[in-house]
Amino acid sequence: MEHFISLLASLISTFLISLRWTELCLVLFLSFFSLGCYSIIKKQKNQVFIRWPIVDVLPSLLQNVHRVHDWSAELSAVVGGTIVGRGPIFGNLEVLFTCDPQNVEHMVKTKFNNYQKGPEFLETFSLIGKGIFNVGFDEWLAQRKMAHPRFTSKTFRNTVASVSHAIVQDALLPLLSHVAKNEWIVDLEDVFLRYSYDSTFRVIFGGNSNNLSIEFPENELGNAIDEGTEAMFFRNVTPSPWWKLLRWLKLGKEKKLIEAAKIVDKHLYQYISSKRNELNQGVEANDLLAAYMTSNKNPITSKSPSLTFDDKFLRDTALTFLFAGRDSTGTALTWFFWSISKSPRVEEKILQELKEVLASKHTNGDTEEQKSSLKVFNSEELKDLVYLHAALCEALRLYPPLPMNQRIAVNDDVLPNGTVVKQRTKILISYYAMARMEWVWGEDCHEFKPERWIDENGKLSPEPLTKLFTFNAGIRNCIGKEMAFTQMKAVVASMMFNFKVELVEGQVMKSKPSLVLHTKNGMKVRIKKRASLL
Repeated sequence: MEHFISLLASLISTFLISLRWTELCLVLFLSFFSLGCYSIIKKQKNQVFIRWPIVDVLPSLLQNVHRVHDWSAELSAVVGGTIVGRGPIFGNLEVLFTCDPQNVEHMVKTKFNNYQKGPEFLETFSLIGKGIFNVGFDEWLAQRKMAHPRFTSKTFRNTVASVSHAIVQDALLPLLSHVAKNEWIVDLEDVFLRYSYDSTFRVIFGGNSNNLSIEFPENELGNAIDEGTEAMFFRNVTPSPWWKLLRWLKLGKEKKLIEAAKIVDKHLYQYISSKRNELNQGVEANDLLAAYMTSNKNPITSKSPSLTFDDKFLRDTALTFLFAGRDSTGTALTWFFWSISKSPRVEEKILQELKEVLASKHTNGDTEEQKSSLKVFNSEELKDLVYLHAALCEALRLYPPLPMNQRIAVNDDVLPNGTVVKQRTKILISYYAMARMEWVWGEDCHEFKPERWIDENGKLSPEPLTKLFTFNAGIRNCIGKEMAFTQMKAVVASMMFNFKVELVEGQVMKSKPSLVLHTKNGMKVRIKKRASLL
């Protein structure tokens, strides 16, 4: 609440310089209203939520915004997975919150045309621009048709595999060896975000960003993306008149968002300009940005005349892919190793699977130097490892990198559980809460249990996938899914086989209130060289 009160103080300080009476009145009202909510929620600490006249569940949201994802699970357990409430103050929208997989499947697959992102989504997520994740359906479909052949091509898959292998071999493992040798304590989330940034950056732009060097260099663009992501999250839990006023006054999170956007634009337009110069000079390139620039066809403009294939479109597309690749993969790896650190049984089973892969490659004739060298797994060795894949799916279930999603109902509808949805209802979907519902995953829903993904024949079971929406589903399923698994498997296999990760004692892992499930304080670990497993 300290941040909450400091925000009010910042607002009140603007009174002395405000020149517009309407904004002054609005700030005064919001300030007194918020202080009233604060006094109310202080007296209701043991309540998951309370429905108040006019403001409905807003006081409960304000009380729990610092732990919004855990609160969403508690709320779901109380209301049975779905609840309809009043929208933001001053608004006439209803808000529907759900974690029911049948309702979610209905919205993202069965009747996906009726549940779109809407114009408010574009304004709320303005930093991303008109990338593939942040446009209306027609524009999205045109961009999807353009991106899908590239992401599913054999050439692209081979590029992702080779890039992931190279960065693990040439950057990640040497960095971890250096950390282990010097007995440093490192933030593993920071390491993984550096890895996912480097690998995604190389796939998109073709160059080396070298964030995994032992100097741990500052990443201005990555930091700006983090600042912008956090600010956009607060737009989603703040009444829109409030954050729009803060944007006008350039205060708080909105000021940081403005500054972040300037940094993002500076870097991305520079990359685009450099790439165009390379192509004009005849330099051969097979990265995504070059592929978009050299495309002979432009389905975007034919389907969506409002979009043009210009630098702004390239900027938005590149940022979308960079954001999705860096944050989702880096965050997923962090929570995977957190889960593994609490489950030595799972760790041993993964190591056994990896040893079996290498058994045929190493003989009694191996030299001592070969036995002591770091082992790096390629994509062919990893593609059929059932237990490793199941463990990654289980981590993604419990800790989805994008824990919440939102939509707007285009027309009236009725969900499978009987909930009536009115036109223009705002939909909030919590994948984080869904993972913690016993009626969805069973009494062991909180347990890290890869076995739930494996059938009686030792194969990956398709049934749990019907309740996993980490990569969305239906026509809007994530085109980067295979890329993400390739990047994660490359890290997990080589890192687990060569090193032992030990958590620093006493730390508590909590998620940050953000669009992405980043940790609040990082994940501090010690890295130790593992004895040869061959």
